[in-house]
Amino acid sequence: MDGSRTSLDIEEYSDTEVQKNQVLTLEEWQDKWVNGKTAFHLEQGHQLLKKHLDTFLKDKSGLRVFFPLCGKAVEMKWFANRGHSVIGVEISELGIREFFTEQNLSYTEEPITEIPGAKVFKSSSGNISLYCCSIFDFPRTNIGKFDMIWDRGALVAINPGDRKRYADTMLSLLGKKFQYLLCVFSYDPTKHPGPPFYVPHAEIEKLLGKICNIHCLEKVNAFEERHKSWGIDYLFEKLLLP
Repeated sequence: MDGSRTSLDIEEYSDTEVQKNQVLTLEEWQDKWVNGKTAFHLEQGHQLLKKHLDTFLKDKSGLRVFFPLCGKAVEMKWFANRGHSVIGVEISELGIREFFTEQNLSYTEEPITEIPGAKVFKSSSGNISLYCCSIFDFPRTNIGKFDMIWDRGALVAINPGDRKRYADTMLSLLGKKFQYLLCVFSYDPTKHPGPPFYVPHAEIEKLLGKICNIHCLEKVNAFEERHKSWGIDYLFEKLLLP
């Protein structure tokens, strides 16, 4: 490995256009769940969030927390257990059902009248609601504004050509006072087509910088043995606070 690539201060990769035409359909994402290709799921939850969660939630109660492209993220239960209201969006009904089953939560399901064919799954306790629909259809539910967004595996999974539409959707869901917690990856995008996609800092600034100052709270080495199959030799994850 190139010595310059071993530092957590690694510079942004210069070629930001190489992945711009990559596209995954909603059906392909659903197939990943059916075929068990969900290595992106963290069984123990996201450790950077866990490390900073008490700081993020200090002196706060009754927050409305949004999980875009939530999968079966265990972090949703972390927030709910602290008395906050969690709303997630996920295209895979299988992923949503697995969340409730694995977290031992009883739930109900009902159709979403504003989105034909879509469903919402609600915990019996009432503080977790997961919408099975496209993230771009979700605003039609008129769900209201959120105090916090936990964006891990969402912006980096959205097709590059849809990022502005996605960012505009997220911004439309934020209240006046908010926290937007964003995780992104640094790696050589000429060696791996994604997802997760490489989103350079300059693009994040362009997408979200108009409403907030973006800074990196922490950067960690996220490279694992399985990432060698991607053809890359380094992978860093950054927790940003837009």
